[in-house]
Amino acid sequence: MPISFKTAQTPRKNLRTLAILGFTALALPLTAAVANAASISVTATVRDFSISHPDFESAIGSEKDIVESTLGADGKPVYNVALKGLTGGSSPTTTGKANFDQWYNDVPGTNHTFTTTLTANETFAGSGIFTYANGAYFPANGLGFGDEGLGNNFAFTSEIHTSFTYQGGETFDFTGDDDVWVFINGVLAIDLGGVHGPESDSVALDTDAATLGISVGGTYDLDIFQAERHTSGSTFNFTTSIVLVDAPDVSEPGMLAVFGLGIAVIGFARRKRTA
Repeated sequence: MPISFKTAQTPRKNLRTLAILGFTALALPLTAAVANAASISVTATVRDFSISHPDFESAIGSEKDIVESTLGADGKPVYNVALKGLTGGSSPTTTGKANFDQWYNDVPGTNHTFTTTLTANETFAGSGIFTYANGAYFPANGLGFGDEGLGNNFAFTSEIHTSFTYQGGETFDFTGDDDVWVFINGVLAIDLGGVHGPESDSVALDTDAATLGISVGGTYDLDIFQAERHTSGSTFNFTTSIVLVDAPDVSEPGMLAVFGLGIAVIGFARRKRTA
């Protein structure tokens, strides 16, 4: 006699309940991970320019080697006179050292300086991957010259100074326009110079450690310099496993304020001693 097995039937209502409970069990860890994800905030020094500046709203095209391969003693990019000429005669998109030197320095009457905060969020808790993505990066809107007349302020530069401790295995990816230069330990690691649409490049620290002069366990600077020079679009995206520590640039007026505060404190202390 054949043996038959009778399977217990689960009511549809119970199946729905089990499905909901199962989905919730899967979703809760992910939700908690997103909720507990870390973030990294960095300070960008933004300098707004008029479109009448010779380096803005001019030629279009990608251009490598606008800057030298190492930062200057002042922590700024150095215009590559050897390749581009002192007056930019061999540069398709720039007009020489004097004008370029204004990009990342405070020049009264030529640019206005502001600061903004950029926050890169961890993709999920514990991933160690941080992303900042902005396809409409216009930090100077409503500020400074604002003379484009097209709704967005397209003539500005950004300067970011951070530091990190090299753990091993980190990467840094950038997509942006127009010019973008990333320096690690004062050495040029990403060169996206010129006036162009969004372009991408990346650096793997382990692969380029010798070139960058870095070793695991050491603490180093990572500096980003960007320029938006033409009215078309403005993208500023980076993804990194480097744990960046903010080291904001202090502009010249800020340095004067710090110096003045220091003098005031010294004067107060002297008065207190002689009272």
